[in-house]
Amino acid sequence: MPSHRRKRTAAFKALTKRQWLRLAAGCTVITMVIGAGFASRGYYQAQDAAPHPGATAFSATQPEQEEVSRGSVRQALSNRAGGSSAGTSYVRVQINGANKLVLGEHFTTVKSVLDAGNITLDPDDQITPSLDEKVSESTTIKIERADSTVQTEDSAIPFNTIEEKTDSLPSGTQKVKTEGKEGVMETTSLVTKAGSKNLSSNVFASFVKEAPVNKVIQVGTGSTSPGAPAGASATTAPVGDSQSIAHGLVLSHGWSEGDFTCLVQLWNKESGWRTNAANPSGAYGIPQALPGSKMASAGPDWQNNPTTQITWGLGYIAGRYGSPCGAWSQSQSAGWY
Repeated sequence: MPSHRRKRTAAFKALTKRQWLRLAAGCTVITMVIGAGFASRGYYQAQDAAPHPGATAFSATQPEQEEVSRGSVRQALSNRAGGSSAGTSYVRVQINGANKLVLGEHFTTVKSVLDAGNITLDPDDQITPSLDEKVSESTTIKIERADSTVQTEDSAIPFNTIEEKTDSLPSGTQKVKTEGKEGVMETTSLVTKAGSKNLSSNVFASFVKEAPVNKVIQVGTGSTSPGAPAGASATTAPVGDSQSIAHGLVLSHGWSEGDFTCLVQLWNKESGWRTNAANPSGAYGIPQALPGSKMASAGPDWQNNPTTQITWGLGYIAGRYGSPCGAWSQSQSAGWY
């Protein structure tokens, strides 16, 4: 049977020199495109795989309610004031999607973490892992609570009035140097309802969203030493019971009115002077002790007694910085004390 196919010719032998050049150029372009594709694929995979930066500072003014890298938390625990020791560990608890870090020193099981964080389970709560599961710093405990929602609200932090004596004004005269402005406290609570009635509201994060700006009034003396240190001639009127308690304790330590002024500014920034200020980092109370249970050394009522918290906080400041103004200077330079 005759064949009607064309006689085959060696394809490569049939190519002219110019066609060879074009083929080589085309192969080069294709190789470059494919290589670029693999390179960009590798780049984006590397970008996705790289850990996102987490919290690097733990102050009530810098809350981190989202994911926090373990390395950053560990660094914060080693640097942070509040008395955290090298043995302090932490476990993340997620309640209806909201995060809280619980700090302690001898965590064994999920139950031990909940006990340390003062977290009480309701009968219908769904929790993973189970209560008797062992935990580590990589554990995330998840609690789903029926009929409960996470609610966030802002409240005002009052500002103080500071009087600064100065010889730049005639004796007996006054001048407003800075107008006061209230700060903002952000509080996140888990609210349980039955219909329209609130059954319970548990605060698990309350931090200073915006520190108050104190009103500063310059009072002329015409005689104050020009070389006096900053704050040494300042007098601050206490606002609220907690500040009144602190004012008396500061003076009983032998510190000055200027030191009380520094303390007011320090704890305005850290906690807004709230006994239940609870940063997601684990810092708690007026002095933002990390963890809050460290304040138990000053009294068993450390969770809600301002005198206990202030006593512990002043003891910590005295031992580490010598005075409230020393602690305030550290806070201004480093962002924590």
